[in-house]
Amino acid sequence: MGVSTTSPDKGIRLITVDHPPVNALPVRGWYDLADALRAAGRDPEVRCVVLTAAGRGFNAGVDIKEMQRDTGHDALIGANRGCYEAFSAVYECEVPVVAAVHGFCLGGGIGLVGNADAIVASEDATFGLPELDRGALGAATHLARLVPQHLMRALYYTSRTATAAELHAHGSVWKVVPRDELLDAAMELAGEIACKDGYLIRLAKAAINGIDPVDVHRSYRFEQGFTFEAGLSGVADRVRDTFGREARP
Repeated sequence: MGVSTTSPDKGIRLITVDHPPVNALPVRGWYDLADALRAAGRDPEVRCVVLTAAGRGFNAGVDIKEMQRDTGHDALIGANRGCYEAFSAVYECEVPVVAAVHGFCLGGGIGLVGNADAIVASEDATFGLPELDRGALGAATHLARLVPQHLMRALYYTSRTATAAELHAHGSVWKVVPRDELLDAAMELAGEIACKDGYLIRLAKAAINGIDPVDVHRSYRFEQGFTFEAGLSGVADRVRDTFGREARP
């Protein structure tokens, strides 16, 4: 369990997250993932990273139970910083990162795939930010990299999800395949990337990041300030207790 790394093919580093039951990561898990991504990028033999997960789904965000056990704000601050580090590590990885997504990709999962260079998804994959139902905010920065602006807002406000097929139609998912073909499809794309010159592919990653119209680091950090405000005000706990539903008159 945890975060593991393997090298299944020349030039490719496979990073797998396995944190049962739903890959909702505790604070330490986000830092472990960040460390694995940065180590892969620093390895001169690596030309592409495939990020995948074991179990029922790709990622269910932060470990809410860890926060609920904390009588102070350490877990909230830790989760904010840990997510920031992991999302940044995907974006700043010195080589392209291909996300292989199955099942649910929620909350922090959107932060990971939104910062990835390419996404391959299984037919059962769904993507969304249920943050408002969890008393939190954040990762709209990354959802906006996957869908158009107004759809991002509607998904964010309603906590609804989009399917892999829908994201494929918007051009943010490279390929949608049956679940048992997911890793092969991701490895195929990674293999095509890994055939490029190692030095040149790193220059290409740096160049593409440099022309991004939105500073993902600053934008996400701005969002996190509101997450912390929700926690301090007590509204986060109240919303989590009611699963984001408020009785209508």
